[in-house]
Amino acid sequence: MRNNFFVQLLKQESKNLFQLKESNRLWHIPFMAMFAIGVPLLVGWYFDNLQAGLLACLAGLVILYLPSNLPTPQRMFIMLVCSFGFMFSYVVGVIFSFNFVVSAVVFGLFATAIHWLSLYFSMPPPGSFFFIMIASMASNTPFDFDTIATRIGYFVLGTVFACTLALVYSFVVGRKYISKTPVRIILPVPLKTQVDYFIRAVIVGAFMSLSLLIGNLLNFNNPYWIPISCLAIMQGISLYHVWQRVLHRIAGTFIGIGLCWVLISFSQDPLYLCICIMLLQFIIEIFISRNYALAVIFITTLTVLLAEAGSPLIHSPNELIQARLTDIVIGSLLGGLGGWLLHHEYLRHHTVDQIRSTRIGLKRKRKKR
Repeated sequence: MRNNFFVQLLKQESKNLFQLKESNRLWHIPFMAMFAIGVPLLVGWYFDNLQAGLLACLAGLVILYLPSNLPTPQRMFIMLVCSFGFMFSYVVGVIFSFNFVVSAVVFGLFATAIHWLSLYFSMPPPGSFFFIMIASMASNTPFDFDTIATRIGYFVLGTVFACTLALVYSFVVGRKYISKTPVRIILPVPLKTQVDYFIRAVIVGAFMSLSLLIGNLLNFNNPYWIPISCLAIMQGISLYHVWQRVLHRIAGTFIGIGLCWVLISFSQDPLYLCICIMLLQFIIEIFISRNYALAVIFITTLTVLLAEAGSPLIHSPNELIQARLTDIVIGSLLGGLGGWLLHHEYLRHHTVDQIRSTRIGLKRKRKKR
């Protein structure tokens, strides 16, 4: 019986790897994402400053938080808030990168805060993912005090361009997709749910800090992808979904790493890499809501190119791919463990009840006094 169960489960998961789901995502979102990261990247290439273009295009990912069913003022308000969050994420990562222990602690606290905020305000996907991803990548950049202001400036320009693109889109196309029913952005959250959100955020923050610390203690070269892989898996909506994501991420990662090796081996010309990044972002936005495993293939390749296109390691494809593959496998295993804790109902509810009983006991003591 057990053998039959595992065979059926394996068949089902194999189907899920290649099954395309229906999606109601607007068709022009992939084009928006491609332009938001592609234009800054091409500008950086044109002025022979690819590193600046990479920073600006990383900031351009804020366009993914543009809501499609709200009036233009509310859309732009959300875009401005998310842009500020992106800038703050990058600043936190860069400023505290001078020491890997301090960086890991601050990164964990930041991940806790931003994940709690995303839960409290019910942020739709991708939620806190890109905020934490940017902080992770910034935490692994070499610390150079003299260039911090310049790098932040390039990053700010990327968010400004994304907001401008979102404004033009809202006036030209977005008006057709405004929801007729009023949407409440902020909803009241019960106390018990707030405590549950806080516990979830603490677990995520702890694993983000641990994953970054492990990468630095093992002397990995730029181990930014360990926390990113860990977080991507922990964002599963259930325990089954978490372990399914572990399988999909590891399977997609192996294929994605192979694709990245092929692309880098073919050429390391900056213009060629810029075009690859733009096309990969377009493909990701098509597949991300239809098939996670297929999207991971291109996400892996894109993230490696975004982080390494301007570094000398890009000219050593074998060394680069081996390092990133190790990062992703470790991050996926940590994410599986973190996801188990995150979705363990007994542990979470027991902790919530303990906190509530402690608060009730403290209130009673205060009344007696």
